[in-house]
Amino acid sequence: MLNDEIREPEVRLISETGEQLGIMSGEEALRVAEERDMDLVLISPQAKPPVCRIMDYGKFRFEQTKKEKEARKNQHTIEVKEIRMSPGIGDNDFNTKLKNGQKFLSDGNRLKVTVRFRGREMAHTNIGEQLLKSFAEQCSAIATMDKNPKLEGRNMSVFLSPKVPDKQSNKK
Repeated sequence: MLNDEIREPEVRLISETGEQLGIMSGEEALRVAEERDMDLVLISPQAKPPVCRIMDYGKFRFEQTKKEKEARKNQHTIEVKEIRMSPGIGDNDFNTKLKNGQKFLSDGNRLKVTVRFRGREMAHTNIGEQLLKSFAEQCSAIATMDKNPKLEGRNMSVFLSPKVPDKQSNKK
């Protein structure tokens, strides 16, 4: 709330520099703010008496949106990339998918590696489990396996997360 919207009979007033100006009526606080060509902003309505501050509200809002934009820009979202294979995958195909997975992990993304079983392949889920474990083993230099391979319906999957570099090993 700001300026004429504040209908409190008594408020604690804080100046633009942060100095306490004391407890006064709402009208008197508004008059002091107008004398200084500033806005009266209600900061803490629950306090007894409510706390108001004298500030340039337009400048305050501008700086707030600027800070929010900066925070959003510096934010890094982690995506979950997925690689799908079948139990009868060839060596070259496996190596290609392994290279792609390592690239995803080095970019800082999580990786979900899935083996899809079709038809009679469901009888040989151990092949898929070995495949996922060898994939995770070959990525162990840059990633850690979150959980062991897990069968969900006709798919068996494993999650890999990129390793966080040790801050102590970089400092010498």
